[in-house]
Amino acid sequence: MKKIIFSDHSIEKMKILNKHGFQINKKAVVNIMKNPDTIISGYKHRKIAQKIIDNKHFIRVIFMEDLDSKKIVTVYPAKRSRYENQV
Repeated sequence: MKKIIFSDHSIEKMKILNKHGFQINKKAVVNIMKNPDTIISGYKHRKIAQKIIDNKHFIRVIFMEDLDSKKIVTVYPAKRSRYENQV
């Protein structure tokens, strides 16, 4: 597996989510990266790893990939209904 690097923004985003009651940490994000339900193409050559967390939601991890690493840009929960055609 390629090295996973967290951007400052992604770390701050996880802190904000935790403050609002949505518990997410680096270990969970790494697990999503290792075993996503789907990976789709995103904006500006980015990729999106998605993992279903319940009947209505999943986690989306936006990342950039090069030969040696995957850099996490951001992470957020999303309603499955909004992106269901991509899952």
